[in-house]
Amino acid sequence: MTQSAFSGALPLPHSFDFEGQSVRYGVIGAGEPLVFVHGTPFSSQVWRRIAPIAARVRQVFYFDLLGYGASEQRAGQDVSLGVQNRLLAALLKHWQLDTPDVVAHDFGGATSLRAALLNGCEYRSLLLVDPVAVAPWGSPFVRHVRAHEAAFAGVPAYIHAAMLDAYLQGAVHRKLDAETLRIHAAPWTGETGQAAFYRQTAQMDQRYTDEIEPRYGDLRCPVSILWGEEDQWIPVERGEALSKMIPGARLTRVQGSGHLMQEDAPEAIVGELLGFLQQAR
Repeated sequence: MTQSAFSGALPLPHSFDFEGQSVRYGVIGAGEPLVFVHGTPFSSQVWRRIAPIAARVRQVFYFDLLGYGASEQRAGQDVSLGVQNRLLAALLKHWQLDTPDVVAHDFGGATSLRAALLNGCEYRSLLLVDPVAVAPWGSPFVRHVRAHEAAFAGVPAYIHAAMLDAYLQGAVHRKLDAETLRIHAAPWTGETGQAAFYRQTAQMDQRYTDEIEPRYGDLRCPVSILWGEEDQWIPVERGEALSKMIPGARLTRVQGSGHLMQEDAPEAIVGELLGFLQQAR
């Protein structure tokens, strides 16, 4: 079952050719531009409860990172953080967006930061949600997959499904219901999806944030950071450290939320987003 088959799924009707690879995206609403960037191992569907609300007052752009969600997955593909910032920069150019507001989660945070600091992308504001940004990061599971990618890619499908579900459940403070779990697991099932899941995991490399961490002080757009107090993937202390590296950044700790705040506390993102956009005008 594809993600689009689920009730309330965001449509991804458009395709963008990025270096010969298909990237799926959607645009809803009208007004000034607002770009949503998802993280790993998720897709643009993490914004399915948030983007339609934002689209009441903004033109909302969202997409699946290369190798994620409905975007192309293939053997030998580079889906690392080293390529995703170039994809974001290319999409902003394709959409003809000069200084959009940006909301980014997890790897999307690193992607947005790299696009700003390495590719010269400019944002009117940047809202970061539990971003991958400050070392150290990467779980024992990630380190193990990096060392044994081929072995994991070839495990029986039922073993993969069990590991994938356990991994996804670890992203939240509240247990994911069956349908939500299927939404997030769907891109990583089947022979192609299973291989793609371990491919992106194996390519997680801290050097991509080490490269830009000393430059966070160069950011000049308003920055707000939301962090789940119950984040078991990246502790809130990383958010405290990040907020001190960025001039004028503010950190809000969200009670009762894990790493995937879009499921644990979407109202916290919506509330901060609407208020922050007004302040950043």
